[in-house]
Amino acid sequence: MIDFSAVFASVLANVMQIWYLIPIVLIILFFKSPKGKGLLGEMLVNFVANVRLDKQKYHLIKNVTLPTEDGTTQIDHIVVSEFGVFVIETKNISGWIYGDEKEKSWTQKIYKHTSMFQNPLHQNYKHVKTIETILEIDHSKIFSVVVFVGNSTFKTEMPENVTYEGGFIRYIKSKTNKIISQEEVEKIVSMIESGRLSQSFKTHTEHIEHVQNIVKEKKYQNLCPKCESELILRVVKQGVNKGSEFYGCSSYPKCKHTAQII
Repeated sequence: MIDFSAVFASVLANVMQIWYLIPIVLIILFFKSPKGKGLLGEMLVNFVANVRLDKQKYHLIKNVTLPTEDGTTQIDHIVVSEFGVFVIETKNISGWIYGDEKEKSWTQKIYKHTSMFQNPLHQNYKHVKTIETILEIDHSKIFSVVVFVGNSTFKTEMPENVTYEGGFIRYIKSKTNKIISQEEVEKIVSMIESGRLSQSFKTHTEHIEHVQNIVKEKKYQNLCPKCESELILRVVKQGVNKGSEFYGCSSYPKCKHTAQII
């Protein structure tokens, strides 16, 4: 007859010998998750900005949640200086990246796997407009910056404000004209700090719920009207329209419904 108590005691003794590995494994798993990758990307950008930007000239404000008419918007980093206000969006995405400034969606390709994600410039546009409204300053004094961290490679030409890790520092420092007075800089920093929502678990949770609701609404709007399967972005492979994009039903060839990109 098996002595289960002895077996349990033996297993417990082995686990206790390697208990210190458990938190390490949990940390590794967390930073491999989408949320963990996003946090790691923000930490890297924060570190680079703190090390390479003169704190006397550039004021770094991180993880800013601001109220909007339809909820909240969360900004990874804001750098305020006499040379402008830089609104930074961080993307921790690996693989080959294809995108155009005007396209709604960009493409990520890892080996044979292809997926689409929202154009980060469009994503950051709402952040820029929110800052513009709150500060009541001309849009020419606000610069949108997108930073890709991780093992990614641009396979199409990107605008100068879309960069890899350290490239965003070069972009910020390339702005050498003083367009904001020192008094305005101090006022802007004060307005952002006073206007931001408190950095609490509740604020973060409410923002996540707001984003999830937006995603659900967009997903519902992007369903096939015939079979209610998801519409996915496809590319015409031949004919006069070769290379153009359209939405096709994910249930193809069972359902052949298509829709033009508006």
